Amino acid sequence: MLQSRLMKLSRLAQARCKYTLPELPYKYEALEPVVNRDIMEIHHSKHHATYVNNLNATAEKVSAAVAEGNAGALIGLHGALKFNGGGHINHSIFWENLSPNGGGLPTGDLLSAIEAEFGSFDQFKAKMSAATIAVQGSGWGWLGLNPDSKRLQIATCANQDPLQATTGLAPLLGIDVWEHAYYLQYKNVRPEYVNSIWDVVNWEDVAARYAAASS
Repeated sequence: MLQSRLMKLSRLAQARCKYTLPELPYKYEALEPVVNRDIMEIHHSKHHATYVNNLNATAEKVSAAVAEGNAGALIGLHGALKFNGGGHINHSIFWENLSPNGGGLPTGDLLSAIEAEFGSFDQFKAKMSAATIAVQGSGWGWLGLNPDSKRLQIATCANQDPLQATTGLAPLLGIDVWEHAYYLQYKNVRPEYVNSIWDVVNWEDVAARYAAASS
């Protein structure tokens, strides 16, 4: 009887927690010429959608394993949960980190923090670009905020590992260097893609994340 009730509650909780593909705050072609329409459409409607679908499927399996008290099954789902959950988290940030009205320089407290930590915006940009380009295989380059020291840090994560769960840093700006993010346009020239993506960075969004993480 108790197990039946737990499974019912688990199903109800799962029904309330369906993950959904977020709509982009701009049209697929809006970031051209930096990122073309085909890349954006495939990246969002295919790749991100797959992470969301697989995350929901994994979450259902996790819910069932918890309800059944099956620790082995629960542990076995860790990889799928991390990969697909990370993919959903990372891309949800990435879309908002970009804007057709982006580029240029950040302002206010964010710029001051960047200059204090890295010496200048140009030095920060060069350091983050180099770290991101150097990611082996697939992964992400990140600007994050250390919640303890309140200092900015550059970090990289492999595959779809989410920054905060992996390093403890609050994610502010992410650059996706999986090949599906750029290959149709930039082929295997990752440096050209990374150097171009700065022209569409939404510094207002990054600043808002910095303010929230700093409070």
